[in-house]
Amino acid sequence: MKAEEFRDMTEAEIEQKLIALKEQLFKLRAEVTTGRVERPNRFRKLRKDIARCYTILGEKETDAALR
Repeated sequence: MKAEEFRDMTEAEIEQKLIALKEQLFKLRAEVTTGRVERPNRFRKLRKDIARCYTILGEKETDAALR
């Protein structure tokens, strides 16, 4: 997802998305241990999306604190 898509979400929606992304990453790591990874480039995408979630949540908290 792009950062703009995360910015359009509420904090609760972002947190739910973050949980879902972490679950996907966990499942992907389990697939690696069994040797059934079809697209290993998904690791990078998932980690970046998780980082975007944390970044946007931080921006929203900072923005709320300044108001």
